[in-house]
Amino acid sequence: MKWNRQIRNSAMVSMLALPIVLSGCSMFGTGSSSQIDPPPSDIEAQMMQGAGIDGQTSLTAGGAVSTVYLQNDHGLLAPVSLHLPQGENATAKTMAALEALVSEGTYAKLLPAGFKGVLPKGTEVKAVTLKPDEKLAVVEFSKEFANYSAADERKIAEALTWTLIDNPEIQNVQVWMDGAKLNEMPVGGMPLDRPLNRSLGINLQLDNEINLSQSSPVTIFFSAATQEGTAYFVPVTRFVPYGSDLVASAVDELIKGPLKGDGLENVVTQNTSFDGVERSDNGVVTVSIEDDMFDPGEKLPAQMMQSLVLTVSENSAQDKVRIWFNGEKEVFGTDNQDYGQPVLRPQVINDIPL
Repeated sequence: MKWNRQIRNSAMVSMLALPIVLSGCSMFGTGSSSQIDPPPSDIEAQMMQGAGIDGQTSLTAGGAVSTVYLQNDHGLLAPVSLHLPQGENATAKTMAALEALVSEGTYAKLLPAGFKGVLPKGTEVKAVTLKPDEKLAVVEFSKEFANYSAADERKIAEALTWTLIDNPEIQNVQVWMDGAKLNEMPVGGMPLDRPLNRSLGINLQLDNEINLSQSSPVTIFFSAATQEGTAYFVPVTRFVPYGSDLVASAVDELIKGPLKGDGLENVVTQNTSFDGVERSDNGVVTVSIEDDMFDPGEKLPAQMMQSLVLTVSENSAQDKVRIWFNGEKEVFGTDNQDYGQPVLRPQVINDIPL
């Protein structure tokens, strides 16, 4: 084994943090099994009026899981899987996920140590309307939603947007407050004239030399760890030249590594290089990488492979990912998953012990 100790250790810790599923099967069920119910007719009117390997984890208590985007102890947003009341329909489940984002709110005791919600304390989720035909979620908060500092405005918008679009039936988010539609965020004036969606990015890292008008966003997944040593993934959005192959650019950014001082760790070695990307008609995107730090047939760190699956699927229209390594098409991780075969992006990530 020639790969570095940090990647080796974090790979083992993360094996329960991200269950990768083979194409066609799932350890926790498919993400699309819960259909959005048509919104009750009175909701719109109301809005117009105003893992460690050992020990119990948040996924082992039984029941369905919601993914919410919480702030970690380095100030970055990360997806965290929680057990929340599911309610009788998709609207109730969505409201519970948003309520988990409220600082010191109803579900504060369900959050892992080191994580917190970013919506202002006392904020109430007054209504949620799901519009399946538009893949739109319309959410209304109480006036306490405006009780934040301007420096936190974008983080709040990102957290509520990415929490909602984790549901594959939701692609866009519209925000109301105290009975009125917001055309801008209430403190710093961030524009809300168009629905929020994935193009908003998350945990933005801007290069001073990048011309945003001639750039495209890519979101990549680095590693972080709790104080107890549980590894988890954190998404970061960077910008690449417009017209670039987004998958290739995203893998290149992943290889560049995280910024210093942001609490994130490399998931690949310094010797990793990108060798190409192929897309097939059956929805599979294949990424080829090389790294001479590994012996032929050696199992690769699960965290490295999982990060690649998340990064590639986030920046691709294809829903299945295959990774070929050093020319080999049989590529096993330390989690015993064959990544040389198509795998689906997982529905549950970052199972962090409470």
